[in-house]
Amino acid sequence: MELTVHGHAAYCYTGGKPFDPARPTVVFIHGVLNDHSVWILQTRWFAHHGWNVLAVDLPGHCRSGGEAPASVEEGARFILDLLDAAGVQRAALVGHSFGSLIALEAAAQAPARIDRIALVGTAFPMKVSPALLDNALNAPQKAIDMVNVFSHSMLAPPPSTLGAGTWVQGGARALMRRVLASNPKVNVFHRGFSACDGYRGGEAAMERLQCPVLFVLGRHDAMTPPRAAQPLQAKAKDGRTVLVEGGHDMMAEAPDEVLAALKSFLKP
Repeated sequence: MELTVHGHAAYCYTGGKPFDPARPTVVFIHGVLNDHSVWILQTRWFAHHGWNVLAVDLPGHCRSGGEAPASVEEGARFILDLLDAAGVQRAALVGHSFGSLIALEAAAQAPARIDRIALVGTAFPMKVSPALLDNALNAPQKAIDMVNVFSHSMLAPPPSTLGAGTWVQGGARALMRRVLASNPKVNVFHRGFSACDGYRGGEAAMERLQCPVLFVLGRHDAMTPPRAAQPLQAKAKDGRTVLVEGGHDMMAEAPDEVLAALKSFLKP
């Protein structure tokens, strides 16, 4: 499904179901150098169980045009404008890593429009090491290798991801290379990491929220360790936490656990 946002096409995967604004809607927001496909299991379940799904490619990523977000705030404004383009008044947001900060900021900017948010693999502050920032800019293939070491805790995921024996690191590397190549004008790798590193509004945003918040954290996550979510957890008025047996790429490494957490949290 394509929507027009800020004069550019914005691609949203709908889980194989037609979009109906009358149904409840959940928006899935990917992280740095990813796209909508990282949510493959979770999005299809919700789409086939009464939900509208909008799993977006952020602007300047893969099938979406426009300028890649240079800040968390820009990403949040895009998500709210995407809801306008879809004719959706209220939605739930699910965001991973960079996408979790975008979901948090969007909910803080428009609290009347967001009824629940799930923050998957989140942290605040979401600091990025100078070495990783430098490599993302000047040696992106090296940075891709670094991120994949930090993001994974296993070589092959459960069969419910993409099939028995799937090589998670190889698949993640291929996806990141494809996303990087999709935008020849902007290094979306460095831009996304810079946006994470520069975001300062997390605690203030969480204090403005009135909606329930779910933290889905990977027990073996080396990119955003569970302890790094504590400043946000402390500010959440209605927060709950689920620890899953995976690393930062937990949608692939612990797909059933992530789905179960989201199903329980988003149930009517």
